[in-house]
Parts: sequence; C-alpha cells; structure tokens
Amino acid sequence: MRAFSCRLRKRLQWLCCLTTVCLVCLVVGWSLPADAATRISPQLEQQILQVMREHPEVILESVQKYQQNQQAQIQQAQQTFVRQMKTNPQEVIGESPAIGSSESKVLLVEFSDFQCPYCAQAHETLKQFMAKHKNEVTLVYKHFPLTPIHSQAMPAATAAWAAQQQGKFWEYQDALFTHQKQLGESLYLDIAKNLNLNVEKFQRDRLLADTAIEKDKQLAQSLGVSGTPFFVMNGKALSGALQLAEMENVLSHFQ
Repeated sequence: MRAFSCRLRKRLQWLCCLTTVCLVCLVVGWSLPADAATRISPQLEQQILQVMREHPEVILESVQKYQQNQQAQIQQAQQTFVRQMKTNPQEVIGESPAIGSSESKVLLVEFSDFQCPYCAQAHETLKQFMAKHKNEVTLVYKHFPLTPIHSQAMPAATAAWAAQQQGKFWEYQDALFTHQKQLGESLYLDIAKNLNLNVEKFQRDRLLADTAIEKDKQLAQSLGVSGTPFFVMNGKALSGALQLAEMENVLSHFQ
C-alpha cells in the first residue's frame, strides 16, 4: 500500500510538472498569435487539453502549491522585516525620509501613494499623531505608487523624491496631499518654487528617482502589501485611513 501511494504521488507530481509546462506553452502561444504556429503544434495542444480535462485535480494542486510557496515567501519577508525593525531600525530606514525621534525606539513605516484618497485622510491623522508623539516615534515614508489605477502617483512620487534631495521632503509631501485634487506638472513645479527649491536641480533629480521608488515598491510587494495606506509600527501591521485613537492604542503597547 505504501509503495502504491509512493508511485501515485510520483505520478501526480509528474503530471503536475507536465501540466505546468503545458500551461506555460499555451499561455505563450495564445499571447503571441503571430508566433504560435512555431511554438506549439495543434497535436500537442490537443494532448495538453486532454491532460487538463482528465486530471483537473493536478491543475488545482499546482495552483495551491504555487500559492503556498508565495505565502511562505511573504511570511519569511515579514519576519525578516519585523526583526530588522527591532534590531537594526537604520537598515529599515535606509535612505528613506524619516521624521520624529532620532532614537527609533518606536518605528512607524508608512507605505503610501500621493493620489490615493485614503492616504490623504491618513496623512491628516499622521500629522496629529506625530505632533503628539514626535519624541517617541520615528515615522518613515516608503513610496508605493499604485500606477495601474493612479496616473499621477508615480510623477508625484518622483517630485517628492527630488524635493527630498534638497531637504524638503516632508514639506513637499504635505503640499501634495493638501492639493491632491490638483496633481499634475504645474502643481509639482509650483510647490518646488514655493519651497524655494533649486528648480533646475529639482527637475534633474526627478529623472533619477525611479530606482529608489522601485526599491520601495519591491519591499512592499515582498511584504504582501496590496493597497495603500499601509503601516507597520514595531511589527504591528495597520492599514486604511486610520483614526488617531487606533494609532495611539497600538502605540500604548510599546510604551
């Protein structure tokens, strides 16, 4: 019985691998119709479809295995991130803008999008929160522009990053959220002028912002962040347009 189970398991694993390869071939063939004839023959396509019809459980098993692997990677990344927050907060901060306590005993990491209306709401709460707890909490901003749904999220992020290079990130960030409904090139330039930035340097730096912003995006994705705003306070995850009382309740556990 055990030998039979072993053979069955190996057979299912083989079918799982075959089906996965077949699915990839189909996707490639169907997504590139001009090259489909050279990539997959009609006979092979029929064989693939037959395997899929006769063994749907293998496809389900492949999907479940993939999801489990993805979740395991996310959990590992989250554990590493939380450990870094506690043992080496400067590594978490990196080159990101930070404000508040220099001791970083309570680290509050924010993943945000300048065009997200919920981020604008959370921004107002954060201002109140940091005004009360600036000597206890270090706030760190990480860019997570949701480009598929917010056309101005990335341009606004590059503008804020450029302002950071002249020491004016937090003032620029506040202006972006305050005037969120007017996001656009004219606003980005007006804010730069109002903050007395070197406009030529500001425009040059905007062209260099992609690498830093992409690094923030990759961190967010590795942690399983799917929307904004998203916060991590000393390892405690929070999301959405939080109320001041909610944030203070979480902070109370670290005081």
